[in-house]
Amino acid sequence: MALPKANRLKSRKDFQAVFREGIRRHSSYFTLRALRPSQTIESSLSTAVLPTDPHQLASTQIGITISTKVSKRAVIRNRIKRQIAAAFQQLLPKLSPGWRLVVVVKPTAAESKCVSQQFLQELEQLLAQTEVFNGHS
Repeated sequence: MALPKANRLKSRKDFQAVFREGIRRHSSYFTLRALRPSQTIESSLSTAVLPTDPHQLASTQIGITISTKVSKRAVIRNRIKRQIAAAFQQLLPKLSPGWRLVVVVKPTAAESKCVSQQFLQELEQLLAQTEVFNGHS
């Protein structure tokens, strides 16, 4: 299952803002880069491009990046991407609005015959560490 369009981080500028200003947390399969909602508003003010749609400000946007270092085969990289997107699909209702998240996949994700359930658990731990969940559960 793909992420809803409102929840996708698409532009290069958005990815760069998260990498430049975001906080980072590591796990065995992923590195999570997260940009807080207050930082999101400040960075969009500094670029002088304000979102015209108020809903766009509210929804949490997620980007997944996976390099050829993880696997040379696109089939494997795409499968991992789909599993991460499906895990985020389940986690979306729990997430606080306004965050910008980028998941960087590590090569260990392809090496282990990892099931999407393990991805889900690891993403939950990372999101809890960065306090992205509503109520910081």
